[in-house]
Amino acid sequence: QVQLVESGGGSVQSGGSLRLSCAASRYTYSSYCMGWFRQTPGLAREAIAAIGSDGSTSYADSVKGRFTISQDNAKITYLQMDSLKPDDTAMYFCAASRGRNCGPTIIQYGARGFGYWGQGTQVTVSP
Repeated sequence: QVQLVESGGGSVQSGGSLRLSCAASRYTYSSYCMGWFRQTPGLAREAIAAIGSDGSTSYADSVKGRFTISQDNAKITYLQMDSLKPDDTAMYFCAASRGRNCGPTIIQYGARGFGYWGQGTQVTVSP
């Protein structure tokens, strides 16, 4: 079955940077949407960035201008996180759609647009 594995989480001071990676295996859809979500205890999982098979990208307002989603030829999906703030502290999850491109409202549509999930990687930003 499809497997998504995140890496790159860790602890960083406010203003610092981290790059998360998501490696997908057995994921063979030609049309797809890859997304990054984050979740803190007691709150819903929040969509923060997405990239489609057409190269389109979408971001939540909370990360726009600070985070960048990208992919390489090996279909590893990255989330470059710059100017990190303590409010960015969360568990970060990679997600993939079941063969659909993202669409312009994917951030608002949230988790419903994705059918495969990684286990998550923790990001902690200290003041």
